[in-house]
Amino acid sequence: MPELPEVENARAVIARAALRRRVVGVDDHDTWVCRPHPPGQIRDALIDRELTVAHRRGKSMWCETSEDGPILGIHLGMSGKIVVADPDGAEVDGGDYWERGRAKGDYRFARFALTFADGGRLMLVDPRRLGRIRLDPPIEVLGPDATDITAAQFRAALRRGTAPIKARLLDQHAVAGIGNLLADDILWRARVHPGTPVDDLTPDEVTALLRATRYAIRTSVRDGGVHTLQSLRLRAEGRCPRDGTPAAHGTFGGRTTWWCPLEQREGPR
Repeated sequence: MPELPEVENARAVIARAALRRRVVGVDDHDTWVCRPHPPGQIRDALIDRELTVAHRRGKSMWCETSEDGPILGIHLGMSGKIVVADPDGAEVDGGDYWERGRAKGDYRFARFALTFADGGRLMLVDPRRLGRIRLDPPIEVLGPDATDITAAQFRAALRRGTAPIKARLLDQHAVAGIGNLLADDILWRARVHPGTPVDDLTPDEVTALLRATRYAIRTSVRDGGVHTLQSLRLRAEGRCPRDGTPAAHGTFGGRTTWWCPLEQREGPR
């Protein structure tokens, strides 16, 4: 599913291929994906404008529009990707790494589209229909972005409470951008049990978690997404890729979680 690395890839596609192209058509008919806007409201707001800058915080993207127009918010959901297609058949995409048999030019699952004056299109392609398009989204409710969160901000996010560390890492108000797979990788790299209450973390563990966060995000953005994370072998093979110990799994923060019971021990450390 799209997490911060996939969303950053999608943002980069918009920045590279969709900016400064005049919008002459908008398909906003999907009232679920475009809620709370009725059909035609997003179209009327964007016609004859251009996308000027593409931003991301955590797993949310938004684009500024020309002439002091509205902000266009884009959320990929769990299976969405951005596709920019040109009239000559050229196509670039970014987001979830699924293919599901989608051939070039197959846009059956396009839930929202902008058509540009030159005939190109930007589409949200989303088989599971869990993405979201909205005008002027509430970006201010998100916490600091996990890519560039400072040490002080990270410590503050983990300072107090009895919530399991896995749940706190998933809290987008605390740290924006960490999803289920990234959280498992961070905890595995830091050798911290996912059920550890945040107020039981030692200063050394908080430092290790921050270091692991930065490393996991940097390498997964570089390598193309969360599916490249080494810790996924815990799920796929049922063993720790470091020491071969049979993996443990359970639920923390409402999400299925995998860890190494030898290196990520529960209880006093």
